[in-house]
Amino acid sequence: MFYSEKVMDHFRNPRNVGEIPDADGVGEVGNAKCGDIMRMYIKVQDNIITDVKFMTFGCGSAIATSSMATELVKGKSLDEALALTNQAVVEALDGLPAHKVHCSVLAEEAIKAAIKDYYDKHGINNESVQFCSGNCCGCARAHDYMNEE
Repeated sequence: MFYSEKVMDHFRNPRNVGEIPDADGVGEVGNAKCGDIMRMYIKVQDNIITDVKFMTFGCGSAIATSSMATELVKGKSLDEALALTNQAVVEALDGLPAHKVHCSVLAEEAIKAAIKDYYDKHGINNESVQFCSGNCCGCARAHDYMNEE
């Protein structure tokens, strides 16, 4: 299992770690069973993400993808951040081992969950926005699976 220098750098020196106490939006995805839980915090001003922080419990790939995702959305509009894909996170990190790609999906979903929370708190209609791809550990399908056991 080989990791790129960028993955190792973001794991060893993660960017934007921490909490934002007065966050405009907070998103949490993952579950303890798969071992990765991500919480993203965003501050929004004039539809721009002015600050973003994360707290992640999980493997090195989960930390690296959280860090990179925050770097990719900071300073972007909410629409631009909603367009973030897990593939963009993987590419920005110069790749991930196949069995760790789910971490990039969680990072994408955590950003989208924080934006959804922002929309919900501000009464912004978001019915046309797809927040979850349905393929992540943090989506309803994973929770349904866990509840079946």
